[in-house]
Amino acid sequence: MKNFYNLLRADYLQRTRSYSFLITLVFTVYMAYLFVPLHSASYTTLNVPGFKGAYNSAWAGYVSAIMTTVMLSMYGFLLVNSGIKKDIDTEVGLIIACTPISDFSYLLSKMLSNLMVLLTIVCCTFVVSIIMFFMRGSGYAFVLANFVVPYLILAVPAMFLVASLAVLAEVFLGKKNVLQFLIYFMLFGITMAAINSRGANNLMTLIDPFGLKTITSSIAHEISSQFHTDIQNPSFGFIFSGQKPFKVFIYEGIHWQLPFLISRLLWVGVSILLVYFSSFFFHRFDFKQTAVSKKPVAEVRQTNGPNLAAAGINRSLMPPVVTDYSIFPFVKTELLLLIRKGNKWFWLVNIGLWLAMCFAPLAIAHAYLLPVLWFLQVTRWSDLATKEKTNRLHYFTFAAYRPLFRILPAQILSGVILAIAMALPLLLRYAIAADLYSIVNLINGAVLVIVLAVAIGIITGGKKLYEIIFFMLTYAVINKLSFADYLGSMVHGNRIGYIVILTGLNAAALLLSFMVRSYQSRHL
Repeated sequence: MKNFYNLLRADYLQRTRSYSFLITLVFTVYMAYLFVPLHSASYTTLNVPGFKGAYNSAWAGYVSAIMTTVMLSMYGFLLVNSGIKKDIDTEVGLIIACTPISDFSYLLSKMLSNLMVLLTIVCCTFVVSIIMFFMRGSGYAFVLANFVVPYLILAVPAMFLVASLAVLAEVFLGKKNVLQFLIYFMLFGITMAAINSRGANNLMTLIDPFGLKTITSSIAHEISSQFHTDIQNPSFGFIFSGQKPFKVFIYEGIHWQLPFLISRLLWVGVSILLVYFSSFFFHRFDFKQTAVSKKPVAEVRQTNGPNLAAAGINRSLMPPVVTDYSIFPFVKTELLLLIRKGNKWFWLVNIGLWLAMCFAPLAIAHAYLLPVLWFLQVTRWSDLATKEKTNRLHYFTFAAYRPLFRILPAQILSGVILAIAMALPLLLRYAIAADLYSIVNLINGAVLVIVLAVAIGIITGGKKLYEIIFFMLTYAVINKLSFADYLGSMVHGNRIGYIVILTGLNAAALLLSFMVRSYQSRHL
């Protein structure tokens, strides 16, 4: 138990001291501030057309708990799915493999570490939800149980499942991060679709890992009983619908049924069983190294010409030095690194989506196919400006001739070129239609996803935060949230203002990247 505790403690401290965790925590706390909006707000997080809940303890506690559960389940996987990978990259796993700790204990420590990281964020949102209840002064009595109970029953089992799925993905999919993301988010989407289906029965309510169906059914029943109307499946999420007439209903929480409470414990048990199952397939850092056969190099004996060994190095006998201070060789190198990264067979998926954009309806290709295609490149772009530090090459690159005006611009240009090449079908179709506005938006969006990767990578020194932010941007665009429309796929009233805002964001990210990299190169 001492070894297990030390392993768990060290892993937890390492994760919580990273920039990506701290920024994700700040972002989630800010989201918690928005989870339960006032009646005067222009958005809702629980959409029941014509109704809004009174701001009492039950409403604030239950809505913030379910929003925390769903939101953190969605992007928390990206935050915690690199525990084993870090041990492989730092070769700490080789030391752990020599200790008496079993495979199951090691994986269980990783799962519990994932869980503690996620629960740390959950606890912060819990505190924020209570603070917001008092700050907004609703006039209703404060009932602590209405905050504690939903967080315990809804959030904790869901975080158990997310933590175990992160371990499961690392064991079976290794370093294939994109495949991990795709499979997880596909499962997440299928689960949400099944929960939101109108024909969901009691069995679906019991096997709902988030408890979302139970909350929505309870709220719908409460409104129906108070106003004698038929409410079908309230929806959760940030929904910007503007101010509309509404009625206020009183929500008093849920009378928890024993079968549902047992189902929450079953999800905890299933999570531990998944980790136990994966321990039978865990490699324990034992990778078979294939010996590369090296042909013996025959010794070259120089029979003619000067004896360099005796005379030393003669400058006149060496080839002339050709200097090239342009950035084009760097752009070519960075492009090759981007293209060759990852499994080459994955390019079949990219090419398939690229061809689909040539023939799909323009609106669908712009709003759905392009964001998905760009998101599939997240692992290529996320370490665009951090790979030299990861591979300890920054000592050379920072000492090169004018690295701030040659290497960094080359990295940005290579990423933008790849992004524009992937959006080429849409650019050509808009060019044929003479739609200059959409062309500018696409180029602005291509620049934005790259400069965000560069800026966040340079500031945090890692790629995890960019992967989380890029996923949330993609999710928001696909779900038609106009405030996150970074590629102009939606209708905006002020077109010029929209272009100016995007261009300003790009310029700010570029300026910040150059300023921070300049400081880093001078304080190596």
